[in-house]
Amino acid sequence: MGKLENKNALITGAARGIGYAIAQRLAQEGANVVIFDLCPEEAGDEAAKAIAEQCGVMALFRRVDVSNYEAVQIAVKALSKELGGIDILVNNAGITRDKVLLAMSEQDWDLVLDINLKSMFNTIKACYRGFMKKKAGRVINISSVSGLMGNAAQANYSASKGGVVALTKTVARELATRGVTCNAVAPGAIETPMTASMDQDALKALIATVPMGHMGKAEDIAACVAFLASDDAKYITGEVIRVDGGIAM
Repeated sequence: MGKLENKNALITGAARGIGYAIAQRLAQEGANVVIFDLCPEEAGDEAAKAIAEQCGVMALFRRVDVSNYEAVQIAVKALSKELGGIDILVNNAGITRDKVLLAMSEQDWDLVLDINLKSMFNTIKACYRGFMKKKAGRVINISSVSGLMGNAAQANYSASKGGVVALTKTVARELATRGVTCNAVAPGAIETPMTASMDQDALKALIATVPMGHMGKAEDIAACVAFLASDDAKYITGEVIRVDGGIAM
């Protein structure tokens, strides 16, 4: 019996990569999972179907633009009615548009902040009353070591992920008396489709910054999220847990 049996988990940006690994791990722990993503319907349905078949839980895909406030409120309201509420919210959706600040356009800035940070306001707001009513819930936000340290050519990304940390601590304080926890996970260098396409010299330079000497895997992030979603972490809130091989220590 999994630690998340009969829980309903909503994971954003979960059709592939780290988000998919998180959805898969929560499903392995017994949770029903819902994927919010802007990928094509076919890809999202395929991801949900694979999780359902592997883990024997209910897995759904909804094509939702998480940066769109109204769309998120409508989708979460419908889901809550269909499933009887959301127990676990994992805000994973994120993008990069890396350029030095001088070359960064206003569009680059706005798009990254909307998807990486505003989306979390949108989803948390949509789930807030449900968590308060149940007097239970888990919110897990995916930040980044870039949000803790800053990173050249990532002013927009670093600012968004730093904002995630502040949002996490604020929501943790607001919901603590209701038995709801809110924590953040800050990944470092993780093997993803994006890093797989990197120039080899750039990849070597990245790995050289990791004290452990190698990149992490999406499953490492998923394991941390599964812990924070479980009752094992019921007295942990407002924390930022680095899963980075020591980059930001």
